[in-house]
Amino acid sequence: MSLNVFLFPELEHTMRESRGTGVFPSQRIQEFIASGRIAAATPVEPKQIQPASLDLRLGPVAYRVRASFLPGRFATVEEKIKELGMTEMDLVAGAVFEKRCVYIVLLQEELRLPENISAKANPKSTTGRLDIFTRLITDFGTEFERVPSAYKGRLFAEVVPRTFSVRVRQGMSLNQVRFVRGNPRSLGGEKTVGERHEEDPLAFAPDDSPADSEFRHGLPISIDLAGKGGQEIVGYKAKSHAPLIDLSLVNHYDPGEFWEPIRSTRKIILNPDDFYILVSKEKVRVPPDLAAEMVAYDPSIGEFRIHYAGFFDPGFGHDVAEGKGTNAVLEVRSHEVPFVIEDGQVVGRLVYERLTETPEKIYGPKIGSSYQSQGLSLSKQFRRNPEPSL
Repeated sequence: MSLNVFLFPELEHTMRESRGTGVFPSQRIQEFIASGRIAAATPVEPKQIQPASLDLRLGPVAYRVRASFLPGRFATVEEKIKELGMTEMDLVAGAVFEKRCVYIVLLQEELRLPENISAKANPKSTTGRLDIFTRLITDFGTEFERVPSAYKGRLFAEVVPRTFSVRVRQGMSLNQVRFVRGNPRSLGGEKTVGERHEEDPLAFAPDDSPADSEFRHGLPISIDLAGKGGQEIVGYKAKSHAPLIDLSLVNHYDPGEFWEPIRSTRKIILNPDDFYILVSKEKVRVPPDLAAEMVAYDPSIGEFRIHYAGFFDPGFGHDVAEGKGTNAVLEVRSHEVPFVIEDGQVVGRLVYERLTETPEKIYGPKIGSSYQSQGLSLSKQFRRNPEPSL
């Protein structure tokens, strides 16, 4: 009996069944590694395998380029680097990526996908919380963050630090990839997400009652600017001209050097040049047999982008506080113009996706997950107990 059946005995039957379409769980990713469909010169480490995704590692070399690009159907990434490249950088000893500059990094992993399997990528949570804009690129690629079915070849990351300059090294993981068969957002003949929520709530209000939500285009996520239980600080705005951040350091930096607190209020004005860390009113829960993804930009709800790190793993918020969920931390940046957001305003949607089967690894502290019991939380590089002056 696996660990997760022991933790969640009600899932034993589900784990034995494999759906025809959906996102691949951890054990199927492990099979891809064993069969050579995921390959790397340096063997993939177990810690890279997440409940429904694989962390991708930076290779030994990065290139600063003049502009972001897509190779298109007739070019490789290497050919574009030769055309647009400015500087080659050694990541073995570590290098500084300056903010607002564009870098291309060859990743250590390569893919050899079968005909019916595609992949999609997203930045990791820590990457998003530092406002590091990261996108996956493939040879002959026509869109970011997507790997077409039957793709065989190398993977590259475009990295653009937007707020802080950062020090990176070979082997670090800034983004992650999910493997998909068919349409994971179609639940087929199963219950709809809304019906699942009615029977076993997927989101909770601040008072821990089930959230009264419509799941028409995903779970609506609203912003908490009022704070609960007398909470004074409800968000953070990044400071301009902050010091360098070494991504290898954990629980190290004083938040006061990098962030200005946002105190309880009814509304704030988002400045297009600023980056904000805010938190949802809802506490969300992703059952172990589902995955979820935050819709990063939806023009129907406002001119701003939320949540660079769009993947929510199976088990997120599931085994916390008697199953009452975990707040979603949102990385927010306005587009082009100042934009007012008010307490309780819907700022995004969380879309649930089916898995082909329940993962053998579930998100949480047992596998080293950093944000399972989070409230308002900065990235792991910052000290968890900031000075009172913050």
